[in-house]
Amino acid sequence: MATENKNLSEYDKATIPNASKFRFGIVVSEWNDTITEGLYKGAYDALVDNGALPNNIIRWDVPGSFELVYGCKKMQEQMVNAVIAIGSVIQGETKHFDFVCEGVTQGIKDLNVMRETPVIFCVLTDNNMQQAIERSGGKHGNKGTEAAIAAIKMAELRKNS
Repeated sequence: MATENKNLSEYDKATIPNASKFRFGIVVSEWNDTITEGLYKGAYDALVDNGALPNNIIRWDVPGSFELVYGCKKMQEQMVNAVIAIGSVIQGETKHFDFVCEGVTQGIKDLNVMRETPVIFCVLTDNNMQQAIERSGGKHGNKGTEAAIAAIKMAELRKNS
């Protein structure tokens, strides 16, 4: 496991650009909302902790993780410096998990390749609910925090390139 023995919420604030000059879009899946709300809180708190102004953080909700791609595409049109896609897909008994994970991953990759505004992938793809809990504010920290730090760094990269 990539997150084994790692707290996703730890970062060195001295190495993070000041986010006060950036606008961020966060697109949140309503599916598995106990998990996605935890991820959103981690992302929002990390953005604000690093200087982002609350009124420069735009949140949109979409029904499920598959809809994140369209939501992020439309969010890129809102004059934001980076977008964070937040979702949670938990393995079930059918191949639906595979199709959703593949579609979302490829869709977000495509947005990053074809457009100028970076989209950060904060979609948990876990085998069970416990793994999702542990990565959305539990014992492994919060993947939302990690995504926010990536968004700040990518917004800075975009500004400087």
